[in-house]
Amino acid sequence: MGQKANPIGNRLGIIRGWESNWYGSKKDYAGKLIEDHKIRTYLNARINKGGISKIVIERTLGKLIITIHTSKPGIIIGKGGGEVDRIKEELKKLTGKDDVQINILEIRRPELDAMIVGDTIARQIENRINFKRATKMAIASALRMGAEGIKIKLSGRLAGAEIARSEEFKQGRVPLHTFRMDIDYANVFAQTVYGKIGIKVWICKGEVLAKRDLNPNIIAGGGKNEGGGVGGDRRDDRRGGDRRDDRRGGGDRRGGGRGGDNRRN
Repeated sequence: MGQKANPIGNRLGIIRGWESNWYGSKKDYAGKLIEDHKIRTYLNARINKGGISKIVIERTLGKLIITIHTSKPGIIIGKGGGEVDRIKEELKKLTGKDDVQINILEIRRPELDAMIVGDTIARQIENRINFKRATKMAIASALRMGAEGIKIKLSGRLAGAEIARSEEFKQGRVPLHTFRMDIDYANVFAQTVYGKIGIKVWICKGEVLAKRDLNPNIIAGGGKNEGGGVGGDRRDDRRGGDRRDDRRGGGDRRGGGRGGDNRRN
């Protein structure tokens, strides 16, 4: 059995904060936890094309504050803010609370958000775009925006094949055991006509050396920590992440790697 830990849960309290911030006693803890799950499930189904990355839920005395992190705030806000008001009323009915507040935070660089990258690949696969093309485009976009490394794994009946299989694409470095590395992770599903395809995305945004505020809203809104810290691109160039991948071996080496043709001759 594999003993794999979720990269997000593994870093909680070190460089990542919790997405539910509230206190629950023994009596009402289970109820609040189930309510959180209902809110997230409902919002993801209600705004399925809104580019939602995560939903942060905070509770104060009699008040529920929901912060939606999205790459498309215009879709959620709607014309004149009408859509937000409708969602607020629906959440009041769902939770039975009178005071519900909805905040919307825009993600400025969606190419570096694992959930949005996975969702984009899933939508493309559902629209019958070749999975290899969709994945390679996502990898190129993430590296262009300053990611230190990205790994994407797809499992299922890829391209409608009879037998399900897994394929993994990796570029750069994704050190999962280094706690100071800011690694974003997401698990998304593509519902195709020939079955469900699972998509896992790991994005390494660089090292977090300074003490970080664990409030997830501050991290997402600041932009400073979002792309991998100061000098993330320089670090990538110095270490030569792409060169290392080619050296390990892939298909590019045969075409014109270091001394490849000489050996063959």
